[in-house]
Amino acid sequence: MLLATLSTIYTGAIAMELDETRSSLSDQQNVAVTIYNGDLALVKDTRHVKLKTGLNALALRDVSAQIRPETALLRSINAPGSLTLIEQNFDFDLLTPEKLLEKYVGKTVSLVKTHPATGLETTEQATVLSANNGVVLKVGNRIESGIHGNRIVYNDVPESLRDRPTLVTQINNKGATDQTIELSYLTGGLGWKADYVAELNSKENMLDLSGWVTLTNTSGTSYKNAKLQLVAGDVNRVQEHYPRAKTMRKDLVMMAEAAAPMAEESLLEYHLYSLDRPTTIAENQTKQVALLSATNIPARKELVLRGADYYYQSSYGDLGSKLKVAVFVEFDNKEAAKLGMPLPKGIMRVYKKDSAGNAQFVGEDNIDHTPKNEVIRLKLGESFDVTADKKQTDFKTLPRPSKGNSAFESAYEITLKNAKNEKITVTVQEPISGDWTITSESQAHKKVNSHLAVWKVEIPAEGSTTLSYSAIVKY
Repeated sequence: MLLATLSTIYTGAIAMELDETRSSLSDQQNVAVTIYNGDLALVKDTRHVKLKTGLNALALRDVSAQIRPETALLRSINAPGSLTLIEQNFDFDLLTPEKLLEKYVGKTVSLVKTHPATGLETTEQATVLSANNGVVLKVGNRIESGIHGNRIVYNDVPESLRDRPTLVTQINNKGATDQTIELSYLTGGLGWKADYVAELNSKENMLDLSGWVTLTNTSGTSYKNAKLQLVAGDVNRVQEHYPRAKTMRKDLVMMAEAAAPMAEESLLEYHLYSLDRPTTIAENQTKQVALLSATNIPARKELVLRGADYYYQSSYGDLGSKLKVAVFVEFDNKEAAKLGMPLPKGIMRVYKKDSAGNAQFVGEDNIDHTPKNEVIRLKLGESFDVTADKKQTDFKTLPRPSKGNSAFESAYEITLKNAKNEKITVTVQEPISGDWTITSESQAHKKVNSHLAVWKVEIPAEGSTTLSYSAIVKY
């Protein structure tokens, strides 16, 4: 066991002395990116590299700055089993003037000074004493700081500093010197979300729908001509804290690509969306890619006044005047309705053209992951022309029932007003808890479930309609 351990240490020491083979994006043959919900992506990076037989130090540059190194897997494509990974290190301490100065604390640099009148340059040797919030140098027998107008010249760049995030591996190659390798790893810094745009027709009974996938790349590298796939669904992940590089986020560049909708397929209990062509996801870029497009989808608009269950247990009197009536639009995600595609969660924005033909924004709502054959229901806002006045007209406590703690009887009057020049229908929803019975009503209700009574109330153009009802509730 001790001999094996010493052998491993000796092998690692030899590998550290090897000349480093560097691989950059110029060696990349293809890259595939699968992005999940929740700041997680799987990258498969295929490159052509030249290796020596035996031990190699291979530095894979331009990997994600937010790579999770413990998930990295390196394998040979053209010679499977020929590569043995001995050690890997992720170098994310990137080269900057500040970092370079920090690495030279305690070391010697050259201080170049320029005479302001003659322009003559003089050079002195100096020792860096501190690089904290500025620089402090020992030049000869004096201490200097504030070197504005002067230059510091370094002998070399420390090996620990990299100009790009780099995965440094020590591998033993038992195969060919020309190798096609694949590096796969999980990373943060790549995210996606779905955005939808719907346009209602003039009669508000049809809509056109387009979907976009918005990709955001702050991972610290670019993915050129990548095969792009997206996974929609809630993938379980162990919550751990991963050290990651500190990257400076620049202004994101927005790009859009309109093309054929993405192909969709099932993946375990999730859904996988694949782009039918390569696309480049540049560093610090937000990109939009077409997801779907459908026209003339049957739609339904509904005006809803929803109450509450608290006022069935006590006397309240006036329950509000000019109450707002909510506006909903819903449609079926079915093939018969010209859809039938699993829709990832996202924001759906709805527009409608005005009399001049200009599309105007009329509301938006979030949708959850929606499988096919389900209903998509959007709350767009509240009606301007439709209001309601509600009051409790009677309330009394009934004798305690044989089973239960208490019983109440109450009566209500809801006056719905319509300022439009056309008749409308308002859905009145009344949540009622406990054991309840509607004892009288001006029009019939529907018991949708054990907790909800619903009335469909028609209101004439520029008119009003009053709904009255009484209920007995036992708790």
